[in-house]
This record gives sequence, structure tokens and C-alpha cells, in this order.
Amino acid sequence: MFQREVIERGLELLGASEPVLATHPEVVESDETPMVCSIPPRYDPDIPPPVDEAQGLRAAYDRALVACGTTSVGRAIDADSVPAALEVLHQWATGASWEEFDLSGKNTITVSHDIRTYYEEAAMGLVTGSTPGGRAAEAWFFEGTEAGRTIMAARTALKDQEAPFPFWFYMAPAHR
Repeated sequence: MFQREVIERGLELLGASEPVLATHPEVVESDETPMVCSIPPRYDPDIPPPVDEAQGLRAAYDRALVACGTTSVGRAIDADSVPAALEVLHQWATGASWEEFDLSGKNTITVSHDIRTYYEEAAMGLVTGSTPGGRAAEAWFFEGTEAGRTIMAARTALKDQEAPFPFWFYMAPAHR
């Protein structure tokens, strides 16, 4: 019902003869408190932490896939490729040249989106407490997971290496 009211109020503005600034009476508050989601403990200390973490979440991802019957992972890489993509991002984050390590899927934006989606879909089966608020899953991913921190570190490293702006900037929301 809320979305319908917003759309109806927006459509009413089409009849205005001059620019109008209208305020909707209801405000949606953004809660950026990270959701509570326990990640399986490290299993293999010989591989990079984000790779180990992604492998540890695979069973939860598979359960979510069965429960929902569909996934949004797959724009650039599939779920099987998430650990390998995180391996490359880890290399970039720790100083490797982005030109020397090839990222599966080629597009940093869609690969990063697929990784985040993989995590968020897996997390829905692990989350505890009340229903996560707006941006709670985003905050959990970027602040509470090795993968999120790795994407942010890779983003910074790519910027420092003077990679093309679109190549690194859009790997995460602009406010991050």
C-alpha cells in the first residue's frame, strides 16, 4: 500500500504547471545497524580469509536457493566462482597489480554485485533477531564480512593504482 500511495502522489505532480517540491507525509527511516548473522568459523587457515569465508557460506547459500527457488547471483559469475573472484580481489587488496591478475567475469561492478548477492542470500538463512532494517544487510556485508572488507580494500587499491574510475568506484555504494 505504501508504494501505491507514493506513486499516486508522484503522479499528482504531473499536473503541476511549474516546479513543485512536495514532501510525502510518511518518512522511511534508514537503519544502518548491521544485521546479526553468524558466519561459520574459519576452516582453512592456508587460504585467504574471504575465500575461506565464502566457502563456509556455501551450504547456507544452497539452502536459500532451495527455499527461494531462484537466485540473483549470476550477472557476471555464478556461485561456484565466488571464491575464485574473492581470491583475485584479495590479491588486488594486498598490492597486486589489477592489470596482472585477471578477474573472472571481467566487470568489477557486476562481479562485486554477485559476491554481495551471494552473501546476502546466504545470510537470510542465518540471520537472527528481528527482520533486518533498510541497509542492515549492506552494513553487515561491508562492515562484518571478510568479503565486504576485501572489496573495499581492493577498491582503494585500484584507485591508488590509478585504474579507470568506473573500474573501481562502482564496486560498492558511493557512500561507502
